[in-house]
Amino acid sequence: MERPRRTFVKAIIWNLNGLLVMSLVGYAMTGSAGTGGLMALVNTVIGLSLYVLYERIWSRIAWGRTHA
Repeated sequence: MERPRRTFVKAIIWNLNGLLVMSLVGYAMTGSAGTGGLMALVNTVIGLSLYVLYERIWSRIAWGRTHA
């Protein structure tokens, strides 16, 4: 089982990558760094929250695990 801290660190790193990509996409789509950045920030907050919840739920499911 994965510890909550590890799940959180993984989620932060993943979402920092997503924040960068979404900022660039938002800027490309709108031509505004502010609007693109805001879109990316909202997306990151939602994505981070859902990712942590998703990982914590899966950490409690034994299906598909092997015991070495």
